[in-house]
Amino acid sequence: MRTLAKRVGAGLAVLYGAATLAFVSLQLIPGDTVSTLLGPATTASAEVRAQISAELGLDQPPLTRYLAYLGRVVTGDLGSSYQLQRPVWQLIGDQLGPTVQLAAAAMAAAVLIALVSAVATAGRRRQVRAAATAWELVAVSLPSYWLGILLLTAFSFQLPIFPVIGAQDLPALVLPALTLGLPIAGVLAQVLREGLEAALAQPFAVTARARGLSQTAVRLRHALRHAASSLATLTGWLVGTLLGGAVLVETVFGRSGIGALTLQAVDNKDMPVVMGVVLLSALVFVVISNLVDLLYRVIDPRVRA
Repeated sequence: MRTLAKRVGAGLAVLYGAATLAFVSLQLIPGDTVSTLLGPATTASAEVRAQISAELGLDQPPLTRYLAYLGRVVTGDLGSSYQLQRPVWQLIGDQLGPTVQLAAAAMAAAVLIALVSAVATAGRRRQVRAAATAWELVAVSLPSYWLGILLLTAFSFQLPIFPVIGAQDLPALVLPALTLGLPIAGVLAQVLREGLEAALAQPFAVTARARGLSQTAVRLRHALRHAASSLATLTGWLVGTLLGGAVLVETVFGRSGIGALTLQAVDNKDMPVVMGVVLLSALVFVVISNLVDLLYRVIDPRVRA
């Protein structure tokens, strides 16, 4: 119960910190929210602007709005969108499916690519390891929007294998998932290869080879499980970066989702929507972190002990 209480308290602290930082950051964005909502060509009078500001609560001091927002969040009310006049939870729910699909496909692709690269190159000749390190550094260094454009040019324009933009079926998911997953795969492969090489030098690996097991069997049956703890930790942390990457990827490929909704909300200074997305990201981070901690008990028997 003490451990559970600590986890719940830490999760609530993360959610509170995310909500506070998001609120302060949005207050620092230049520009008037009412003018943004009305558009640059508006001829609305000062009375109309004041009425809209009062309806949205923007005429109140920032501290009052902050405390009122925290009070609504505690009750599960994230408010309504300034621009679309719909509840924030409803907007997020409508766009959550495509983003979850993209994030899951990207993470699955990243883990698979990292496993293949690390298992195939750990403990090999220097030239093989250098080639693997080179592609990992390139994958990590490339901006996601540029990587997406390169993949579109190669596999949609030059070789019309995948749809260009806008489609939501399975073939249209391949290029966005690779765009979002390749940089993560580069990081995971580096960490996993180092863990595998450290595990292969342990006495249990030497004993397994002395019993006649092949190099591949030692890697997959013994060393991989030993090195998987660091991979699980890093994977949990990197899940939180998928939402930020989804903003660019969904824009490049013309996909609907949380990323496109966030970008539109930031452009329109739609504070309730932005705050809702930030809280959703913080909640995902808290849940994934606790799941990773539970996964340790499955991977590493020492944690269970």
